[in-house]
Amino acid sequence: MIVTKSDNTSIVTNEKMAVTDFVAKLKDAYNDIKNDHIIINLFSINKVVDSDMLEFLPMSNEHRAKRKSFVIVASGISYEKLPDELEVVPTLQEAHDLIEMEEIERDLDFEE
Repeated sequence: MIVTKSDNTSIVTNEKMAVTDFVAKLKDAYNDIKNDHIIINLFSINKVVDSDMLEFLPMSNEHRAKRKSFVIVASGISYEKLPDELEVVPTLQEAHDLIEMEEIERDLDFEE
Protein backbone atom coordinates (compact mmCIF):
# COMPACT_ATOMS: atom_id res chain seq x y z
CA MET A 1 0.00 0.00 0.00
CA ILE A 2 1.39 3.37 -1.05
CA VAL A 3 0.02 6.66 0.33
CA THR A 4 0.74 9.86 -1.60
CA LYS A 5 -0.40 13.19 -0.15
CA SER A 6 -1.07 16.30 -2.17
CA ASP A 7 -2.61 19.36 -0.51
CA ASN A 8 -5.75 18.05 1.21
CA THR A 9 -5.99 14.78 -0.73
CA SER A 10 -4.42 11.39 -0.04
CA ILE A 11 -4.12 8.84 -2.82
CA VAL A 12 -3.91 5.31 -1.47
CA THR A 13 -2.64 2.84 -4.06
CA ASN A 14 -3.02 -0.90 -3.83
CA GLU A 15 -0.36 -2.64 -5.82
CA LYS A 16 -1.05 -6.35 -5.47
CA MET A 17 -3.01 -7.10 -2.30
CA ALA A 18 -6.40 -8.77 -2.26
CA VAL A 19 -9.09 -6.16 -1.69
CA THR A 20 -10.07 -7.53 1.73
CA ASP A 21 -6.42 -7.38 2.91
CA PHE A 22 -6.08 -3.89 1.47
CA VAL A 23 -9.19 -2.66 3.32
CA ALA A 24 -7.83 -4.07 6.59
CA LYS A 25 -4.50 -2.30 6.05
CA LEU A 26 -6.34 0.90 5.07
CA LYS A 27 -8.28 0.81 8.34
CA ASP A 28 -4.98 0.64 10.22
CA ALA A 29 -3.63 3.67 8.33
CA TYR A 30 -6.88 5.66 8.41
CA ASN A 31 -5.91 7.93 11.33
CA ASP A 32 -3.07 9.37 9.25
CA ILE A 33 -5.37 10.36 6.37
CA LYS A 34 -8.76 10.89 8.03
CA ASN A 35 -8.65 14.68 7.58
CA ASP A 36 -7.96 14.46 3.83
CA HIS A 37 -10.09 13.68 0.82
CA ILE A 38 -9.26 10.07 -0.04
CA ILE A 39 -8.73 8.49 -3.44
CA ILE A 40 -8.42 4.71 -3.43
CA ASN A 41 -6.44 3.67 -6.51
CA LEU A 42 -7.20 0.08 -7.50
CA PHE A 43 -6.24 0.61 -11.14
CA SER A 44 -3.27 -1.77 -11.00
CA ILE A 45 -5.43 -4.71 -9.90
CA ASN A 46 -6.53 -6.75 -12.90
CA LYS A 47 -9.43 -8.60 -11.30
CA VAL A 48 -11.60 -6.20 -9.36
CA VAL A 49 -15.20 -7.31 -9.15
CA ASP A 50 -18.30 -5.38 -8.14
CA SER A 51 -18.55 -7.12 -4.77
CA ASP A 52 -14.99 -5.99 -3.91
CA MET A 53 -16.21 -2.40 -3.97
CA LEU A 54 -18.72 -3.13 -1.19
CA GLU A 55 -15.76 -3.75 1.17
CA PHE A 56 -15.16 0.02 1.09
CA LEU A 57 -18.77 1.05 1.77
CA PRO A 58 -18.63 1.39 5.60
CA MET A 59 -15.41 3.43 5.49
CA SER A 60 -16.73 5.53 2.61
CA ASN A 61 -19.97 6.31 4.47
CA GLU A 62 -18.09 7.24 7.65
CA HIS A 63 -15.61 9.45 5.78
CA ARG A 64 -18.26 11.20 3.69
CA ALA A 65 -20.28 11.91 6.85
CA LYS A 66 -17.31 14.06 7.93
CA ARG A 67 -17.79 16.14 4.75
CA LYS A 68 -14.74 14.68 3.04
CA SER A 69 -14.63 12.93 -0.33
CA PHE A 70 -13.94 9.21 -0.69
CA VAL A 71 -13.46 8.10 -4.30
CA ILE A 72 -12.38 4.73 -5.69
CA VAL A 73 -10.55 4.42 -9.01
CA ALA A 74 -11.21 1.07 -10.66
CA SER A 75 -11.93 -0.17 -14.15
CA GLY A 76 -13.77 -3.16 -15.51
CA ILE A 77 -16.66 -3.09 -13.05
CA SER A 78 -20.37 -2.43 -13.47
CA TYR A 79 -20.75 1.05 -12.02
CA GLU A 80 -24.55 0.91 -12.26
CA LYS A 81 -24.65 -2.13 -9.94
CA LEU A 82 -22.92 -0.27 -7.11
CA PRO A 83 -24.76 1.62 -4.35
CA ASP A 84 -25.26 5.31 -5.12
CA GLU A 85 -23.35 6.39 -2.01
CA LEU A 86 -20.16 4.71 -3.28
CA GLU A 87 -18.19 6.93 -5.67
CA VAL A 88 -16.27 4.85 -8.22
CA VAL A 89 -14.63 6.31 -11.33
CA PRO A 90 -12.37 4.81 -14.04
CA THR A 91 -9.43 7.29 -13.88
CA LEU A 92 -7.44 9.34 -11.39
CA GLN A 93 -8.27 12.53 -13.27
CA GLU A 94 -11.99 11.82 -12.86
CA ALA A 95 -11.40 11.22 -9.14
CA HIS A 96 -9.73 14.62 -8.78
CA ASP A 97 -12.52 16.25 -10.82
CA LEU A 98 -15.18 14.62 -8.63
CA ILE A 99 -13.48 15.85 -5.45
CA GLU A 100 -13.35 19.36 -6.88
CA MET A 101 -17.07 19.22 -7.74
CA GLU A 102 -17.95 17.87 -4.29
CA GLU A 103 -15.93 20.65 -2.62
CA ILE A 104 -17.87 23.24 -4.61
CA GLU A 105 -21.15 21.59 -3.60
CA ARG A 106 -20.10 21.60 0.06
CA ASP A 107 -19.06 25.26 -0.17
CA LEU A 108 -22.45 26.12 -1.67
CA ASP A 109 -24.24 23.80 0.78
CA PHE A 110 -25.77 21.64 -1.95
CA GLU A 111 -25.06 18.35 -0.22
CA GLU A 112 -27.91 16.02 0.64
